[in-house]
Amino acid sequence: MAIEVRPATVFADVATMVGPKNPDSNVCWCLSYRLPSKENLALARRQRGERVQRLVRETPAPGVLAYDGDEVVGWAAVHPRADTSFATNRRIPHVDDVDVWSLWCVRVRPGHRGQGISHSLVAGAVDFARASGAPAIEAYPVDNGGERVDLTMAYVGTRSLFERAGFTKAADTTSVINGFPRVIMRLELT
Repeated sequence: MAIEVRPATVFADVATMVGPKNPDSNVCWCLSYRLPSKENLALARRQRGERVQRLVRETPAPGVLAYDGDEVVGWAAVHPRADTSFATNRRIPHVDDVDVWSLWCVRVRPGHRGQGISHSLVAGAVDFARASGAPAIEAYPVDNGGERVDLTMAYVGTRSLFERAGFTKAADTTSVINGFPRVIMRLELT
């Protein structure tokens, strides 16, 4: 299996990964960290998908997609931290004043999990950030010590996933998901 990771510029493929089956459902669309809280909370149902349609037309794209041939099999949200709610998040502190990029969501489609696609997505997100001029990239995974993470909360990734990609722990946070503390993992790109 040769996984190719590309910038997320095809709305239908992004919708396959983060959109609902019913367009009138009120789901995340991976906007919770991407938009300021007030804007995120104001968007409902179809408006959420319409907002993502606009994001995929922007430069840089809102993330990357993994493909197995022509089939989209994964998504990773990655963008400059300054354009996300991590810019003002009190639970996840800034390590320094570097204009880092944030990588906050890694999703693999059911039926494709356990094949290393999350590793390809992280590597692709790093390559995308580097090609876009990012000096460093951060992720905010759980430090689960090898314990099982509930699938609905696994989108943040695990510390070990990012360690295998060359990231190192930069700081603790006061954020907790699924009972596990989140840590700031960072990779310098310059």
